[in-house]
Amino acid sequence: MFTPWLVVIFETAMLVTLLSGLATAAWLWRQRDLRPLAGFVAGMGLWCLGHFLGPLAPALALPLLLANPFMPNAFLHFALGYLRVPPGQKRRLLWASYGTSVLVFAISLIGGASIQPWPPFEGFIRLAPLGWLNLGWTVALGVSAHLVLLRAYLKQQGNVRRSILAIFLVGGWGLLLASSFVFPSLGIPYFPYSMLALPSYVLLLVFAVLRYRMLEVNLWASRILLWLALALVAGALSALAAGLGFARSGWALWGYSLLILAASALLYPLLNAWVRRLVYPGAKLDETLLSHWRSSLRDAHDWPALLANAECLLQTLLGRPLPVTLEPARGPHLLCRRQQDGWQAELKGGEELLPGQRLQLEVFASLLGSACDNLERTLALAAEERKRLDQQHLVELGALSAAMAHELRNPLNIIAMAAVRTEERSRHHIQEQLKRADRLIQDLLTYGSPLEVRSQPVALLPLLQSLPQAAQVELAVPPELVLETDPHRLTQLLVNLLDNALAFAATKVRLEAEGNLIRVHNDGPPIPSELAGKLFRPFVSKRPGGSGLGLAIVRRIMAAQGGSVRHRADLGWPVTFELEFPL
Repeated sequence: MFTPWLVVIFETAMLVTLLSGLATAAWLWRQRDLRPLAGFVAGMGLWCLGHFLGPLAPALALPLLLANPFMPNAFLHFALGYLRVPPGQKRRLLWASYGTSVLVFAISLIGGASIQPWPPFEGFIRLAPLGWLNLGWTVALGVSAHLVLLRAYLKQQGNVRRSILAIFLVGGWGLLLASSFVFPSLGIPYFPYSMLALPSYVLLLVFAVLRYRMLEVNLWASRILLWLALALVAGALSALAAGLGFARSGWALWGYSLLILAASALLYPLLNAWVRRLVYPGAKLDETLLSHWRSSLRDAHDWPALLANAECLLQTLLGRPLPVTLEPARGPHLLCRRQQDGWQAELKGGEELLPGQRLQLEVFASLLGSACDNLERTLALAAEERKRLDQQHLVELGALSAAMAHELRNPLNIIAMAAVRTEERSRHHIQEQLKRADRLIQDLLTYGSPLEVRSQPVALLPLLQSLPQAAQVELAVPPELVLETDPHRLTQLLVNLLDNALAFAATKVRLEAEGNLIRVHNDGPPIPSELAGKLFRPFVSKRPGGSGLGLAIVRRIMAAQGGSVRHRADLGWPVTFELEFPL
């Protein structure tokens, strides 16, 4: 004897399937390749709505119930996505199947079924001969879709193959659940208990499809399983307590309620571990492993070392290499990027990884992002410390230079005055050496003193033409080119570079400018490779009559205004110095 409570439970299951189906369909619709599946899930929900509306609005319920061929048709559409069917052939096949479904649906509306009382239901669908045609076409489409999945299973591999197998099994589960709706049409006096579990079909189907594509689906599955397990434990204890008669007094009710809470709290870690092993098979995450990851990532003192350490840990974890990069790359890789709220690491690609491996990678990526934050702060502090020491060194060097200049210029002035009484040849030689000593003192003061840069728009060509070196240099500068820089400092560094180029050039010096770049070429002897990396250090290179500080001063001036200077030998000239000004 069926009770009205079964009808209430049945109607609740239909409504839950409707709501979960429509919500899931809206979520799946965001991905183009999953839209046929979204149509299938939405169709399942509307089919359940038809069962709910049977006794309330038969005229509306019948079209919803007889539209069931469209569900396996959408499922077939989705299954074809796993096969490499030529687009034209696939289009013709789908037109034929959908067209036939529309025709069968239209025919079955003409007396194909009716809503009649079937205890304990006030109204339930009963199929007529045309309705059996509808059901036969529905079954044929479902079988065809599963045959397509079977063929795809044989051709695919990895996670795609596992997903196809799961979809195949879930499809069989759904067929088993929904088949009991024909009991009234066959005269079977048996309540359609299996339809009460239809909400699980939608969830299992989505889990089967997306388990290997989206980690959040596995997260939700683990939460649902955990709460279901806890609910079953609580229900079992409640039934046991009720059977033993503990609920006859208020104090006993409080007592076994506390017992249920205590048992749930004690069993939670065990159930949580069991659910994780079920949803994420093979995933090992314990404090020992996490501590090893943290210490290995923390040992890195620069970016190359951090990336190398991360790749080594991933090699051990996955049993195969997985690149870790700071820039997007081809193929599966772990990408570390600076976001507004800090560094984040994200897996790109890797669809062939198992859910357990993806979970481990997600935890590893979180630790790697924290390691990137720590390294960035450490390097920033180290840079600030170096800057402070450099500033202190420059202050000391500036004070020393000023003292030396004062001490040297006094005897030099005496030598200059004494040279006036010497014969002309000796006087000229002494004056040239005095000028050289004065330039050395001036360069030392310039290098050692703090630099002030006051940027303003500067027309480059007129400034170049005003320099004494301009007559010996070939200029290739657009007349309209304007740089945002300090004109005094620009003059200093151009004079240093041009003097340097003229001193070493064989026959020609050329200055080119475009955009924010200035290049000074000369055809002198190439700079040896062992010297190229140290050019901008003080006293490393020295032209005849120079102080050895010219290039070091150029670098300081460019750095002070946010620019850079570099030596190049790849532009068709033996020697090129390139200035890059900030935009």
